[in-house]
Amino acid sequence: MISNTIDQEIKQAMLAKNQVKLRGLRAIKAALLLAKTEKGTTEEVTEETELRILQRLLKQRRESADIYKQQNREDLSLIEEEEIEVIGSFMPQQLNRAEVTSIVADLIRTSGASSVKEMGKVMGLVNKELAGKADGKLIAEIVKEQLA
Repeated sequence: MISNTIDQEIKQAMLAKNQVKLRGLRAIKAALLLAKTEKGTTEEVTEETELRILQRLLKQRRESADIYKQQNREDLSLIEEEEIEVIGSFMPQQLNRAEVTSIVADLIRTSGASSVKEMGKVMGLVNKELAGKADGKLIAEIVKEQLA
């Protein structure tokens, strides 16, 4: 579980006085704690849920970094990029476009989907299969291409 690793990493970052890593780790820990204590949550947070949380954090940071760059705020953009690096270190190895295309093609074949109208069904299957291993935009793009 990622949450166990985060606690150990926070201690190490504090001892090493690594403020950059510490900031990123604390952001992850806060998001995981929030997920555990959300209203209506009764079960433990699974590793799949943790990966989705990390993906969301990465997406937020990338969007913020882009906005800061557009506004010529390199200082703030740098902070976001540092956090992206820390958060990304807890993600599994990302698949390249060819690997994602191959997996999507197999899942489309097994599901029997044949038109863009069935994109939601295919996206559900693909997202379950590739949880944390590929970017959602890339997956959606490839699914749309395959079904068109």
